[in-house]
Amino acid sequence: QVQLVESGGGLVQPGGSLRLSCAASGRFWSINAMGWYRQAPGKQRELVARITSGNTTTYADSVKGRFSISRDNAKNTVDLQMNSLKPEDTAVYYCNVNARLSALYSYDMWGQGTQVTVSS
Repeated sequence: QVQLVESGGGLVQPGGSLRLSCAASGRFWSINAMGWYRQAPGKQRELVARITSGNTTTYADSVKGRFSISRDNAKNTVDLQMNSLKPEDTAVYYCNVNARLSALYSYDMWGQGTQVTVSS
């Protein structure tokens, strides 16, 4: 029903920037919300940022002021601009999309994950 393609991960030095992108495609009515989660080795997966269909945004306290999430409803994409990166941001980042598949059914989809490594 829905396919997610993630891009933009990589290695960056502390203080640097990366931009993650996620594109949703497939057969669905609309997207209710899109977001990014991350998981570091040995730690729980956590919400980084998300944005709803009404453009309400939510950020983890640890990234407020540094990360910015945006979406393009026409293209069904979501971007995460990450600035002032810290080693603590190192993790696998996963795109998450909650898509409406029918009048009564919505479903969460996950990307494969993209590695972000912040190291000097």
